[in-house]
Amino acid sequence: MTTSTPVDGRIALVTGGGSGLGRASALALLDAGWSVVVAGRRKEALEETLTLAATDPSRTLAVPTDIRNPDEVAALFDTARRRFGRVDLLFNNAGAAAPRRPITDTPFDDWKRVMDTIVTGGFLCAREAFRVMSTQSPAGGRIINNGAPSAHVPRPNSVAYTAAKHAVLGLTRVLSLDGRGHGIACGQIDVGNVAPLDGGPQPAALQADGTTAVEAVIPVERFTEAVLLMASMPLDTNIQSLTVLPTTMPFVGRG
Repeated sequence: MTTSTPVDGRIALVTGGGSGLGRASALALLDAGWSVVVAGRRKEALEETLTLAATDPSRTLAVPTDIRNPDEVAALFDTARRRFGRVDLLFNNAGAAAPRRPITDTPFDDWKRVMDTIVTGGFLCAREAFRVMSTQSPAGGRIINNGAPSAHVPRPNSVAYTAAKHAVLGLTRVLSLDGRGHGIACGQIDVGNVAPLDGGPQPAALQADGTTAVEAVIPVERFTEAVLLMASMPLDTNIQSLTVLPTTMPFVGRG
């Protein structure tokens, strides 16, 4: 595999890049001049992302990857480095959700799938990013973890997702600390309600008092603008935590 020289030398790797916020972020990074590696389990979805980008193919790469598998994650980063020579940004975006149920009705399989994807997958990708970023020349890079308001304040009946996102917050903090000696910055973006990307209606959400309400949303562009802001910082500057949400969305004082 040959090494391509990107337009401006910046290489981003986005997990969960075949749909949703991962796809939107990959497209935004490409528009901003980055070369982008998209990873996810579905090859066809990843290739669709790159088709939507309509950019120079030398700046893109799709690598089907199950981020829960350490060997596949290692191969992902090895492939990215062989293609582009380095990795400057990891957007640790891939996630998983589960139906909202009381803890007594939460199947173990739901718990395991959410934790394996968000926590274990995030750890495995960060570990490989550290290995690459600390040894490349020039050394250093940035990791952005996709958290959630639930990393700070839970919604009802969301034990697996809330626990996983709290773990992401801990991961972000230790990566930020341990990355100092390697020129690696790590921050976390917590986004509130984003308007459904398929153009459908926003579903009603269960509130802490037992009622349901259709909450305010923001367009996905507000999210990708925030990701680009974090990604654009020089490595001597870190946005440790950034919360982006509709002004009237229940969060501060939630519950």
